Amino acid sequence: MLFSKLIFFLEVFIEKKYRLFMLLERPILLTSVMKKAITASPKMGLVDALGLLYRYGIKRLVVVDGNRPVGIVTEKDLARATSTFNGRDIGEMRVGEIMSENLIAVGKNNSIYDCAKLMRDNKISSVIVANADGTLGGIITKTDLVGVFLINDVTGAEVSNHMHRKVVTVAPKDLLFVVQSVLVNNRISRVVVAQKNRPVGIITYRDFLPAKTANWIREYEEPDDLAELKADSRFNEFNVNSLDHAITFRAEDIMTRNPVVINKNEFLFQAALLMVRNRVSGLPVVHNDLLAGIITKTDIVNSIADM
Repeated sequence: MLFSKLIFFLEVFIEKKYRLFMLLERPILLTSVMKKAITASPKMGLVDALGLLYRYGIKRLVVVDGNRPVGIVTEKDLARATSTFNGRDIGEMRVGEIMSENLIAVGKNNSIYDCAKLMRDNKISSVIVANADGTLGGIITKTDLVGVFLINDVTGAEVSNHMHRKVVTVAPKDLLFVVQSVLVNNRISRVVVAQKNRPVGIITYRDFLPAKTANWIREYEEPDDLAELKADSRFNEFNVNSLDHAITFRAEDIMTRNPVVINKNEFLFQAALLMVRNRVSGLPVVHNDLLAGIITKTDIVNSIADM
């Protein structure tokens, strides 16, 4: 029995070494992974930009002048631009005002490992793929790299070896301005909502986008109050900053309840599978049902860069 187990583990070890050798000898090119980028012009309004994000179910737009990439705008940028801390009317703002102009680009002959290293070293979530003439060829995101990792994982690593043990949390009853300040001040993209050290929800920047805020109004306001708000000339489906003094919400009002979690002793490829399957970018890590850490797509991309 012991001998057969040793043979089994030896076969697994040899297979992983062979797969790693093949990956290094024949690295995966970007042309087999990259996607067509959804684009916006610098003059596009933020309302239209939000519409594109929701229509295509994406988290970023490449900003182009003609067909040359000049910037990128993410849902995080849009959430910050429309936050209570900004105070500006979203209807007056343009993509060019909030886009990031520090673009990181690669050529089509680069590999996924090049992309992973660029994402890790520059702390970004996507890389532009440029044609030889400098025009936009496509885009590679962390999601694309996680998909590649899922198919080609040769590490056999456990979640506990890659997760962050220090987790930033909020309570279900915390006010939304507190949640938003936690995200901004800690420079994170998601925050775990915990109760008695158990993850009961998760909040990301997408939960703060105005298109979702309008749903809060419809769900929580009394019909007479809603009619009065709609009659107000300042009321706009995509601009609710002026309503913050009248409507108070808490973390539990917008959080995704019963978040997908993973045990710290599971394998890293299982975390990647859960992220891809559930279309999420981070998972609370638990041990005996208690919060033990958090693992994100960034951690998986970093593991690819370290290969």
